[in-house]
Amino acid sequence: MRHPQGGGLTAERQQFREELRLQAAERFVRGEAGSVIAKDLRVSVRSVQRWRHLWEEGGPGALRSQGPASLPRPSEKQFAQLEAEPTKGPGAHGREDQRWTSARIKTVIGRRLDLTCTIQGVRKMLVRNGWSCQVPARRAMERDDEAVAGSVKRVWPCAEDARRPVEPGSSSRTTPASP
Repeated sequence: MRHPQGGGLTAERQQFREELRLQAAERFVRGEAGSVIAKDLRVSVRSVQRWRHLWEEGGPGALRSQGPASLPRPSEKQFAQLEAEPTKGPGAHGREDQRWTSARIKTVIGRRLDLTCTIQGVRKMLVRNGWSCQVPARRAMERDDEAVAGSVKRVWPCAEDARRPVEPGSSSRTTPASP
């Protein structure tokens, strides 16, 4: 069972679910029907069918818990080590430009910390630790401020005059037309 707050099963709940699967395995040996097992253990028949298939292929060991389903997160110590990497710059990591992207940070995490994570996971981890997206504030070298100002003075009055005049009795009037 997944929780909308982003968590999964607690260790206790994982242990409980594993015990259910192992109880089902004992009942598989006795040849009990899946519907009876499902009713007694208060799980779905489909879950019992899945467990029986796993049990037939790998025995009771196949029903043991596989651990958490999520990817591991960097510890506080690992994150502190990771925080030092951006100060070295992307050039130290084989990049020619000076941009850090989530994909590049994901690569650094994989190389430095030997952890696998998703790009969305990287973004969430950075936001959770107080990092924000930074966009460079620079203008194009080709920009001509005088031309922009002249364009605004020439084009804007034409755009304002291009509005359609309101005719008497039209639906765009806010007050009803007088008879």
